[in-house]
Amino acid sequence: MTNIDFIIRPIQQKDNKQLATVIREVILEMGAPKVGTAYEDEATDNMFETYQKPNAAYFVLELNNKVIGGAGIAQLNNYEGNVCELQKMYFLPSARGKGLGTKMISKCLEKAKEFGFEKCYLETLPYMQSAVKLYKKYGFENLDEPMGNTCHYNCNVWMIKKI
Repeated sequence: MTNIDFIIRPIQQKDNKQLATVIREVILEMGAPKVGTAYEDEATDNMFETYQKPNAAYFVLELNNKVIGGAGIAQLNNYEGNVCELQKMYFLPSARGKGLGTKMISKCLEKAKEFGFEKCYLETLPYMQSAVKLYKKYGFENLDEPMGNTCHYNCNVWMIKKI
């Protein structure tokens, strides 16, 4: 398989069910808790609708008409600055290790720049080691405490990058 087989495109309403399944499967695969993570978010079942607001975008990764991952950006909740959050970036195993995470982050940050955001924040879990490694490689730096309030109290790795 080559990257040519993979498509990164804006989310559509028809993607909601497949994407919710992807997000929850990856959370369980990683051994992450169901509470205090995206697993229990109401938005996880309504991703298309969640991103139908100003300065927000969500992209899905598709292979052979099947959603196998995604990521989005939106204003950081409960934060008074010009900071977006990289949100709900999850890929099934079949999409990993192919440089697609880098492509997805680039796509999200391009959109964030278009929207005029100055920084991008993210939260993840320490045992999602390949994700943390990717974020660091992309220039995200660790923070000592969370910003805003995402309600993901079990995500205790906080990172930021100047756009």
